[in-house]
Amino acid sequence: MGTRLLFRWSKWDGSPHWVHECVYLGADEWGDWFGQLPGWRSSRPGRDMVLRAACVELLPAGSGEWVLTRNAPPSTTRVYIDLAWDARWEGGEPSAIDMDLDVVHALDERGVYVDDRDEWDAHRVRFGYPAAVQEALEARTDALERAVRADAAPFDDVTADRWFAVLRALDLD
Repeated sequence: MGTRLLFRWSKWDGSPHWVHECVYLGADEWGDWFGQLPGWRSSRPGRDMVLRAACVELLPAGSGEWVLTRNAPPSTTRVYIDLAWDARWEGGEPSAIDMDLDVVHALDERGVYVDDRDEWDAHRVRFGYPAAVQEALEARTDALERAVRADAAPFDDVTADRWFAVLRALDLD
């Protein structure tokens, strides 16, 4: 707990994608949790962001098909789930392949929705995603959307609040 590290994302072809500065928070029955504080960076080729709000991220135990981010206020996106492939620990740091689709819970009129279907459609042709991968991720996307709508753990406030408390308690100066 408290170890600073980078969470590295790539695309299916191995090209670099997002890199998030984060800290390891611990593990529970859902998997490994990480946190980011306001002022920390997330960057990808062509874009560099400084976080305005804290967030916690979950690398689920076992599945490798998604990564959850829960954002604190003032973010207007409560839940952001990146559909992934091969999300895992690699070389002492978390990594994943971004598979385009995202399940989002926005705190506005959009509510819960699936984002980037257009990117998914373009990339599954461009990168040649295998049919079995496409089928698995489309089914996983539907299941995750239902779970977010139902406010089921680990997508609920109670689960995230526990990890936000751990993040706040760390002395990271």
